[in-house]
Amino acid sequence: MTDMGLDAYRFSISWTRIFPYGNGIVNQAGIDYYNNLIDALIAQGLVPFVTLYHWDLPQALHDSYGGWLSPRIINDFVRYAEVCFKEFGDRVKHWITFNEPHNFVFMGYDVGLEAPGRCSIGSSHCKIGNSSTEPYIVAHNVLLSHAATFRAYQAKFKGEQGGSIGISLDMMWLEPMSNSTQDVERAQICLDFQLGWFLDPLYLGDYPSSMRERAGGRLPKFSKEQLNDLKGSLDFLGINHYTTNYAMDISNDSNILGILNNDTLVDAGVIPYPVRNGVPIGEMGASSWLFIVPWGMRKSMNYLKNRYGNPPVIITENGIDEENERHTSLQAALEDQKRIDYHRDYLSNLSAAINEDGCNVRGYFAWSLLDNWEWTSGFSVRFGLYFVDYNSPALTRYAKKSVEWFSDFLQPF
Repeated sequence: MTDMGLDAYRFSISWTRIFPYGNGIVNQAGIDYYNNLIDALIAQGLVPFVTLYHWDLPQALHDSYGGWLSPRIINDFVRYAEVCFKEFGDRVKHWITFNEPHNFVFMGYDVGLEAPGRCSIGSSHCKIGNSSTEPYIVAHNVLLSHAATFRAYQAKFKGEQGGSIGISLDMMWLEPMSNSTQDVERAQICLDFQLGWFLDPLYLGDYPSSMRERAGGRLPKFSKEQLNDLKGSLDFLGINHYTTNYAMDISNDSNILGILNNDTLVDAGVIPYPVRNGVPIGEMGASSWLFIVPWGMRKSMNYLKNRYGNPPVIITENGIDEENERHTSLQAALEDQKRIDYHRDYLSNLSAAINEDGCNVRGYFAWSLLDNWEWTSGFSVRFGLYFVDYNSPALTRYAKKSVEWFSDFLQPF
């Protein structure tokens, strides 16, 4: 990282390394591990940006009371966060409470494709769950946990430590299928059910009205006190942006509705879709959800500026993957021109959003430094600037061509 000219590194703390059972006795070995990492980063002039929760709920909390399905988790999460503030906050000044809550809420409790695998859609590969209620309950408890953590930091740590707290949300730009009023409204509803679900309470004081209208009584309500705690409970906004889709109406599609069977997508009546009139919105990466649409970055930043009052934004993830081809030579694998083109074009649009449109963007993190385990995709795709040889006992790393590009890009003028 130092050789490349980077000045910051974002990483996540695993809750179970601090509390193996989610609460109770602190694990000193976990504290020592992160102290060593933080000290090593600072020694190299790298500023640590620390995420408290990247989808790894302690199994014990899920088993004992349902984890995020219960409001009991709020106190447990705050206690975990406070231990991190106490142990690391003298050096860590940038905290992110949650990474992509919409993603783990939707994937874990709506369609059941990721942990804890709860759902009730279609033929149902899930053994248990309710896709029409549980996503809303989980999201509600996540938001309350975020607000409680922010307020606890303000009350107990901010005066002495002087740090800042944000949240990282996944933001896919949703382009209307046409310029018609109806299609523009559909795109807004799609944004409401993804980004606005979490961001509206934090900046505007409640869930989007479209969600209230469509989910009805299944969408929990905040008390007046909770709304006061939620609104303004972040010093910066982290945005993970990769791609752009069209907003496709499904309200009259009996085939899709029959499969989904009353979940949040059915409530929205519109889904992201990458094709219009048979033409893809952009070139596809290795992952089927990731289409290369650089102008979506600029539109996303302007949307945040116009809807939420131009908050301070840090791009906490942005990148492209390639397939992990077993028979590709190492030399060929290091020639990642598509990744270079991706970052060049997305950063150009980000620059235009800042310098021409006045968007309040404060930082940028590429995803990712190293090839890594990509959740349900496993090792089948590679997002890294550095190639990791998984067959090497030492997990040997090799700089891809994009490392050289970033090193040149980051040179001071």
